[in-house]
Amino acid sequence: MDQIKWGIIGCGNVTEVKSGPAFNKVENSSLVAVMRRDGEKAADYASRHQVPKWYDNADDLINDPEINAIYIATPPDAHEDLAIKAMLAGKPVYIEKPMARDAAECDRINAMSMKTGVPVFVAYYRRALDYFLKVKELIDQKVIGDVRFVDICLQWQPYDEEVGENPKPRWRVDPEISGGGHFHDLASHQFDFLEYVFGPVKYATGIARNQAGLYEADDIVMANFEFESGVLGKGSWCYTVNKEQREDQAQIIGSKGRITFSYFEKFDIKVETEAGTEVFNIPYPQHVQQPLINLIVKELRGESKSPSSGTTGARSNLIMDWITKANNSGF
Repeated sequence: MDQIKWGIIGCGNVTEVKSGPAFNKVENSSLVAVMRRDGEKAADYASRHQVPKWYDNADDLINDPEINAIYIATPPDAHEDLAIKAMLAGKPVYIEKPMARDAAECDRINAMSMKTGVPVFVAYYRRALDYFLKVKELIDQKVIGDVRFVDICLQWQPYDEEVGENPKPRWRVDPEISGGGHFHDLASHQFDFLEYVFGPVKYATGIARNQAGLYEADDIVMANFEFESGVLGKGSWCYTVNKEQREDQAQIIGSKGRITFSYFEKFDIKVETEAGTEVFNIPYPQHVQQPLINLIVKELRGESKSPSSGTTGARSNLIMDWITKANNSGF
C-alpha cells in the first residue's frame, strides 16, 4: 500500500482524542470515513473531525472502495464479526483492546488472518509509548539486576452510573458485551505490556468475584502468574473502593533494586537501587495511539514492523481467561 486510507467502525469516546485524530497526523495515512449505528452521531463526528464521509452501516464502510484499512473501535462483542468481514474484503484491521471477549474469539480472528493473508493489529499502544519503552529499557539494561517478580495493584472507585438507587451499568461491566468487567478492560493492557517486556506467561491462576453487587461482572480479581523466563508475578484488581483508596501502581523487583510505575494515571517512573533513587517523568503524547498507528502504517507500507499484532494481542485474552475461569466456583 502507498497511502493508508482508514475507516473507523464505532466512533465513540475512545476515538475522540486517543486515536481518531492520529490517523490524519501520521505520514501516508488519512481518515476517510467513520461509522456509527446512530447516523446523527456519525455525521456529527465526521463534521467535528473533518472526515469526508460517514455511514450508519458497518458493511457499507467495509465495502467502500476508497478505504483500504479499518479500525474497529466498537465494544468487544462485535470485534470478531467485523474483523472477519473486513479481512474477507481484503482490508487490514486495527482492533481496539481487548481484542475480543475471550481467547476463542481471538483465535478465530487470527485463523481468518492466516487464511486470507490479511494482517491484524491490536490497540495495545503502550508497546510504542516512550513512558513504557523507558521501563522496558531500564529492565533490559539490568539497572535493577535480575528481575525476581512483578507486583500489580489497581484499585478504582465505581463510576457514578454504577451506584445509586437506579444504577446504569456501562457496557464494560456487561460480560455479554465486554467478556468480563473492568478487569478485562484494564488488565488487558497490563498483561500485554508485561509480555512485551518479559516474554510469554506460561501459567496464570486466580480468583474472580463480585463483592459489591453493582453489576453482573466480577469487581475484584486476585492472580498469580509465571513467565517462561522464570519471573513470577502477582496482582490485585478491585473496582469498588472509595476515591481516597484509588491506586494504580506496578512494581518490578530485581536483585539490585526496584522500578515503580503507573499504567494509567501518573507519568513518573521511580528507580531505586543502592546508588539512590532516580525519577523519570515522561508524559503521554496528546493522541496516545499515534506512535503505534505510525508503526502500523509503516508495516502496511512495508517499511518496518508493528510491535502489536493479532498474535500478541490474543495473549492477554488467554491470560485473563486462565485467571478468571480458574477458580470461580470457590475452593
